[in-house]
Amino acid sequence: MMKKLVLTSLLAASVSAASASAADLSRGYLAPAPYSAFSWAGAYVGANLGYQFTTVHNSGADPHGFMGGAQLGYNWQNDQFVYGVEGDLQFSNADGTAGGAKFLNPWFGTVRGRAGFAMNNILLYGTGGLAFGEGKVEAGGSESHSHFGWTAGAGAEVALAPHWSARVEYLFVNLTDERYALTGLEHDFESSLLRFGFNYRF
Repeated sequence: MMKKLVLTSLLAASVSAASASAADLSRGYLAPAPYSAFSWAGAYVGANLGYQFTTVHNSGADPHGFMGGAQLGYNWQNDQFVYGVEGDLQFSNADGTAGGAKFLNPWFGTVRGRAGFAMNNILLYGTGGLAFGEGKVEAGGSESHSHFGWTAGAGAEVALAPHWSARVEYLFVNLTDERYALTGLEHDFESSLLRFGFNYRF
């Protein structure tokens, strides 16, 4: 008889606990979401605007000015580790004059890898890769050359909504030496960029 009462009490307690759990679920008491619940994986496209500080070697000129453009990329995500590729194209009004010659970097672009650490909707990342662009000298005439080089930097991105994010980024861009007939010298363009942008994630 005693054993029967004990078994009956245990069964009643189990049923009561199961009912309470079901009630909690129906009221929306779910387990906390994983720390990296937001997904950074997938394709994105965006635009940016910033400022460019440049040094042109063998010239004495330090062109600076506003720059802006667009970027396109794709991310993969493994837990909190995010990695991907990105390309961008920028247009700049940066110019500087020295020795009667004006030096300009009208446009440039980069193709980079990105790798970072996600804290839910915040992504901190480093980036680096190839750079290319146009160098231009004006001195009684105009001369342009295509330059190639490298770039590296870092940034932070914040997701504002499921499809939208904003970011701030620093890049160093080195467009290596080319010889200009107008100056008789080789010049490269080394730029520091600080830019702000937004992305739409598909």
